[in-house]
Amino acid sequence: MTITVTPDQIDRIVWNQHQDPFEVLGPHRIEREGEPAWVVRAYLPTADAASVIFPEERTEYPMQALHNPHFFECTVDVPELSNYQLRIKEGEHERVIYDPYSFKSPRLTEFDLHLFAEGNHHRIYEKLGAHVTRIDGVEGVYFAVWAPNARNVSVIGDFNYWDGRKHQMRKGPSGIWELFIPELGFGEHYKYEIKNQDGHIYQKSDPYGFQQEVRPKTASIVTDLTAYTWDDNAWMEKRRHTDALSQPISVYEVHLGSWMHADFTDLPRQENGEPGLPVAVSELKPFARFLTYRELAERLIPYVKDLGFTHIELMPVSEYPFDGSWGYQVAGYYACTSRYGTPQDFMYFVDQCHQQGIGVIVDWVPGHFPKDGHGLAYFDGTHLYEHADPRQGEHKEWGTLVFNYSRHEVSNYLIANALFWFDKYHIDGIRVDAVASMLYLDYCRKPGEWLPNQYGGRENLESADFLRHLNHVIFSYFPGALSIAEESTSWPMVSWPTYLGGLGFNLKWNMGWMHDMLDYFQMDPWFRQFHQNNVTFSIVYAFTENFMLALSHDEIVHGKSHLIGKVPGDEWQKFANLRCLFGFMFTHPGKKTLFMSMEFGQWSEWNVWGDLEWQLLQYEPHKKLKQFVRDLNHLYCTETALYSQDFAYGGFEWIDCSDNRHSVISFIRKAKDSNEFVLIVCNFTPQPHSHYRVGVPEPGFYNELLNSDVREYGGSHMGNLGGKWTDEWSYHNRPYSLDLCLPPLATLVLKLDRQKTEATIKALQAPN
Repeated sequence: MTITVTPDQIDRIVWNQHQDPFEVLGPHRIEREGEPAWVVRAYLPTADAASVIFPEERTEYPMQALHNPHFFECTVDVPELSNYQLRIKEGEHERVIYDPYSFKSPRLTEFDLHLFAEGNHHRIYEKLGAHVTRIDGVEGVYFAVWAPNARNVSVIGDFNYWDGRKHQMRKGPSGIWELFIPELGFGEHYKYEIKNQDGHIYQKSDPYGFQQEVRPKTASIVTDLTAYTWDDNAWMEKRRHTDALSQPISVYEVHLGSWMHADFTDLPRQENGEPGLPVAVSELKPFARFLTYRELAERLIPYVKDLGFTHIELMPVSEYPFDGSWGYQVAGYYACTSRYGTPQDFMYFVDQCHQQGIGVIVDWVPGHFPKDGHGLAYFDGTHLYEHADPRQGEHKEWGTLVFNYSRHEVSNYLIANALFWFDKYHIDGIRVDAVASMLYLDYCRKPGEWLPNQYGGRENLESADFLRHLNHVIFSYFPGALSIAEESTSWPMVSWPTYLGGLGFNLKWNMGWMHDMLDYFQMDPWFRQFHQNNVTFSIVYAFTENFMLALSHDEIVHGKSHLIGKVPGDEWQKFANLRCLFGFMFTHPGKKTLFMSMEFGQWSEWNVWGDLEWQLLQYEPHKKLKQFVRDLNHLYCTETALYSQDFAYGGFEWIDCSDNRHSVISFIRKAKDSNEFVLIVCNFTPQPHSHYRVGVPEPGFYNELLNSDVREYGGSHMGNLGGKWTDEWSYHNRPYSLDLCLPPLATLVLKLDRQKTEATIKALQAPN
C-alpha cells in the first residue's frame, strides 16, 4: 500500500509529542489515480487490529499497521466521507467507537479567543472545561483547557484507562487545547495529562471543571448544571429591583461541615420543636459523616429562619483538598465541594433558602491558592496562574501561591468564576476573603521578601485594578447583589463605586470596630471607664465606608477563646456581657454578621472537626441567649431606623458619648424619609442605675422595645415597666428627658409611641 505519512510523524504521535494530532490522525482527503479518496489513520495503543466501518452502508475497510504495531491506516475510495466508526480488537475483546479525530469543528470562535486574551470573556466557563455537546449528529464531551506552555496535553479518565496516549489534544490559538470525545456523557471522571517542555508529566484536575470527586480523590467529573429546575423567580426578580444596602442585612456565618453532623438527625426534638437538637448530654453520639446539602436545607434553613437572620454566609464551598483549611485553600474554583453532595444538591439548598426568604452569601477566595499537585500550581509546567518570582507569587505564611492578576487570562478566570456562582447557583453575594493580602505587596513579608510597584510603593496596583474590574462586572450583570470585602486596613474607598475611584465593593467588614469591642469587653468592667474611646471611636469613621459589623470564625479559634470565654465575671455576668455586646452591635450603624454558635454562647472554641455544642441548649442561660438573638434580629428587621440609614450621618446622633465615669453611652438611630427614631442606651458595667437621665428630642411616652436584662433572657429583670414618659427637663442639649432605670451590663432600646402620646394628650385636653 502507499505510505501517506512519514515515520517521524508516526513517532511524534506514538510518543505523544505532536501539538496537533489532527494533522496525522483521522480522515485526510487524497487523490488516488486521479480520483478523490480518503485515508484514515488511528493510533490505538492497546489494539491488535482495527478497521473502518460505515454502519449505514454496512461496509468495512481493514486497517494496516504502519511503522508501529498500534498505528493503523487504511484508504477509502469514496468522494465524501460520512461519519465512520472504528472496530477495535483487543485480544478476545472487540468494541466499536467513533473516531475523535474525525470531529474537527472547534467550539471556540475567534471572538471567544479574542475576549479571553484580553480578559473580558465573562462566560468563558461555558467554553473551557468539559461540556456535553453534539457534533455532526454524534453526542460526546468537548474538552478545552488553557495550557499555553505545555508541550502536549491529553484527556485521561476511566474511559481510556487513564492512558495519555489515547486522547491527545490539539493546541489552538491562545494556548487552548481542545478535543471532542464522542459517546462520552455526564458522570465521566477525567483529568488532563500535561507534559512540560522537558517531558515531565503532570496530572491536573480541570480548572473549569464543575465537579470533583470526594477528597482525597481529585478527578474532575463531567456535570450537567442545567439539570436543576429553579423555583426562585420571585426572589430573583425582587432582588434585581431592590437596593440591598437600604434593607436589613443580618448574616449567619456557617461552616457546613461542622454546624451539625449526620448522627444528630436521629436525636429527638426539643419541646419547642426545634429540629433535631439534643435534649440531654447522654443522647449525644459520635459524628459519622457530613450532612448533605439537602439535609442541611431541611435543618439549617429552618434554624436560621427561626432566628431571624436575613442571610446565610457559607464558608468556602468551592472544592478544596484539605478539611483543615476550612475551604480557604481552593483547588477547584468552578466546582462546589462534593463533601456535601452534587451541584444539583447545592442548587436545591440555595433554592430552598430563597423560597424561605433567606439570601445566600459565599466566601470567595481570589487571593491565593494551594500548591497541591492536581491544582493550578505550575499548571502547564510553568508559573501560569501564579507569579514566577516568589517575592510576588507566594504567601509563605500560608504556604500558598498568589494569582498573577496582571495576566489577562488569569484575571478572566477569576472574574468569570465570581459571575459563575451568581449565574449557575443563584447566590446573592460574595464575601471576598483576605483582601488586604491582595492589596499590599509586603503583606506578611519581611524587607527583601517583596518587590515594590512601578512607583516604588507597597500597593499592588494590578490587584486593585482587578478588584475594580471584578465589582464593576458583578453589578453590571447582577444588580441587587452583594460584594463584601474582608479588608482590615485603611485602604481608602473600598466600598465606593468604581466610577468615583473606589474598589467597587458595596460592603466592607469593620475590623476596627470588631477589635475595639472585643478588647473592651475583655476588660474588667471597672477598667472600661478608662477606655470609652473603644466604644465611641468607630462613629468617627463609621460613614466613610459601607461597613458590616462582623464577629466571625477568626475570633474564636487558635487559642483566642470563644466569646463567652473572652468576657470577665461569673457565669451570669458573662451572659449579660454577651447580650450587651450583641445589643450594641445590632443598634450600631452597619450591617451584621455573627458566626454560628455565638447565638447560644458556646464555651469551646470552634472546632472544624466536630459539631457545635448543641447539648448546651438544654441549659437555661444558653437557651435564653438564643432567644435574645432571635428577638434582637426581629427588632432589627422591623425597625427601619436601625437599618435604613446605616451609611449616612443623618441616620445617627449621639445623645451622650462622654459618660465614661459610668461607662454608659446613649444615641439615636433615625429612619430614612420619616421622623421615626429609636433611642439606645448601653450600660457596660454591672452597676445598675435606678435614676439615669437621658435627653430626648421629642416629648411623649417611650416604649421599651428591648431590654437585654429581662428575665426571659436570663437577666436580673430590672427595667422601666414597659416604658417611660418624658419630663420637661432639658438635658443633654435636648428639650426633654427620660428618667430611666439602667440595668447592669445591658442594652435598652426605646421608641416614642406617637399614637399613645397623642391619645393621652387628647384625653388630657378634653373637657371634663
